Amino acid sequence: MTDELKRALRTVLQTTVAFAVALPAIVDASGVPSTLPWVAGALAVAGGLTRVMALPAVQALLPRWLRTADDRSDS
Repeated sequence: MTDELKRALRTVLQTTVAFAVALPAIVDASGVPSTLPWVAGALAVAGGLTRVMALPAVQALLPRWLRTADDRSDS
């Protein structure tokens, strides 16, 4: 895998996770009712993605260049 592709994949993943974290605040600030089915579904998926990505088991499965946890043992 080329370095450019690795950087692109990491950027896509980080942007997705960042959007998932920010989505509740975006919905709240926009005034869109969070009880709308599509908004509620998006919030549920965003919350789930954020929680799953933070799990140590998921971090361990990711390649080192995609991990967000500070893992000093790989150095």
